[in-house]
Amino acid sequence: MQRDLEGILVVSVEQAVAAPYASSRLADAGARVIKIERPEGDFARGYDDLVHGESAYFVWLNRGKESVCLDLKNKSDADLLSRMTAKADVFIQNLAPGVIERMGFAPDKLREANKRLITCSISGYGDEGPYRDLKAYDLLVQAESGLSSITGNEHGAARVGVSVCDIAAGMTAFQGILQSLFARQRSGVGRHVSVSLYHALSDWMNVPYLQFAYGGKVPPRAGLNHPTIAPYGAYVCGDGKSVLISIQNEREWVSLCSEVLDDEKIATDVRFSGNTKRVENRPALDAIINKVFSSAPREAIVEKLERARVAYGRVSTLEDVARHPQNRYVEVDTPSGPVRCLAPGMIFDRTLPRFGPVPALGEQSAVLRAEFAAE
Repeated sequence: MQRDLEGILVVSVEQAVAAPYASSRLADAGARVIKIERPEGDFARGYDDLVHGESAYFVWLNRGKESVCLDLKNKSDADLLSRMTAKADVFIQNLAPGVIERMGFAPDKLREANKRLITCSISGYGDEGPYRDLKAYDLLVQAESGLSSITGNEHGAARVGVSVCDIAAGMTAFQGILQSLFARQRSGVGRHVSVSLYHALSDWMNVPYLQFAYGGKVPPRAGLNHPTIAPYGAYVCGDGKSVLISIQNEREWVSLCSEVLDDEKIATDVRFSGNTKRVENRPALDAIINKVFSSAPREAIVEKLERARVAYGRVSTLEDVARHPQNRYVEVDTPSGPVRCLAPGMIFDRTLPRFGPVPALGEQSAVLRAEFAAE
């Protein structure tokens, strides 16, 4: 493990994806993370049982943490949490709106008792506005944020295949907590970080928002085609496998025509002179590309694309991903045995990280109750 955050104590009353994502990244960086679970456990433990009995989501997001089961309606358990937060550097929570306050753990109150504490609340819609009290889950926010209006194809909207709103919120929370830890080094005082699924994802929606707000343009649902660049999309090859190509400038366009499509005259066709014209005449352009690509298996097309230095990506199945030659892996211990996971997106000094184990439900309950017992 990278130990950059060693000595930082994080207490997280968390469930599902967004808060566990943030706290898992803090744990990855060496922070001590105490995960507060209900007696029945984080419900993400039961999302599936596909990782030799464990939930895929839970294995991914809970490595390196300590699990303690608390019933925060019980005074002695609530007092235990108070003693933990009094010593903590970071407190994270993503319960339903208003719940943490009703339990007596309002972030402002916690920071009155511990001036150095950084608190982070993750909600569906934030602390203000008419939707602040609504529950929110990932797919609901994909719809509410407008993401689903630009995702899919001509047949209709589609869900992004991973929990993108939860992940965006978790990433944003991690970012805000790290910034606050740095600021505390200077000020000596903590602060509150407020993150919502809606606002984290709406920030990612800025390009279509700006295109609409200032240009009146609504990006069409384009499937595996880029809505404003052509050719930039997926094409089926002769063996039924698809490859996605991307042309970003006129030099690449000329190279595609002469070296992949084997017809340099296409590059000077007035229908395709410049990206705007190519987007307007995409059906005609696609017909030309499809005719060439469908005449050969995908790897033969890929060889031509590489020679022409045209950017491409195979449209991979999960079977392809599972054996992808570019994968990096890390091994994580779980209650039911070791699991090989895809490694995080960043590494330091070209060295793969090592992570702590995924805890069983309440695995550290007895130890933590003793450590934070009333004096």
